[in-house]
Amino acid sequence: MVGGTKTPRERYREQVREEVKEKAWQQIAGSGASALSLNAIAKQMGMSGPALYRYFANRDELITELIRDAYRGLADAFIAAAAAATADSSSSGRADGDEAGAGGPDLAGLAHVLRRWALADPHRYFLIYGTPVPGYHAPPDITAIASELMSVLLGACSAAPAAGPHGFEDHLATHRAWADSHPDAPPAALRQALAFWSRLHGVLSLELAGHFTGMGLDPALFFQAEVDALTGGPTA
Repeated sequence: MVGGTKTPRERYREQVREEVKEKAWQQIAGSGASALSLNAIAKQMGMSGPALYRYFANRDELITELIRDAYRGLADAFIAAAAAATADSSSSGRADGDEAGAGGPDLAGLAHVLRRWALADPHRYFLIYGTPVPGYHAPPDITAIASELMSVLLGACSAAPAAGPHGFEDHLATHRAWADSHPDAPPAALRQALAFWSRLHGVLSLELAGHFTGMGLDPALFFQAEVDALTGGPTA
């Protein structure tokens, strides 16, 4: 291989792996991740089971690849939103004659990035935030990607106005290993990040599972109301 060019064999292998993942998503949409079967995928693709195992050694390897892709997609969306917000803030600061803006991602913006990503593919969302697949254990690199999401969120919370004190912050002051990407973030920011993550995922999970159907309410407005409650946004 010269200059990073992939060989025909490598390109073919990538194509087959992508097709396997596409078939896997179709299975997940129809029967759920726990029913994922490499043999069934092999049959759909006109391959033998042993032939498919040359591309994915077992079901867990395939699930890991799907989860990795899902987390990577959401993390990249968060990082891109943070970069865009920082660039806009810096540009505004220079235009006003101020020093370079000290902005970053805002919580409301990240909230809507999360919702758009979830609504675009509910099965992808539920694979990483829904019921765990029985017997599956994610490798450490998956946790590392998930930590990128929390790092962006902590950055936004650290820049946001602090909420009133709460007793839980005393606990967080000594239980913050999960927030080591922002060692200087105050406990109030950690509490806000946890509230953001748990409350908005709760609303999204209920919406995507259809639990608001028949209630006559607008899930988007409910989601926005929760975002406003978390960020001190509009109340009217």
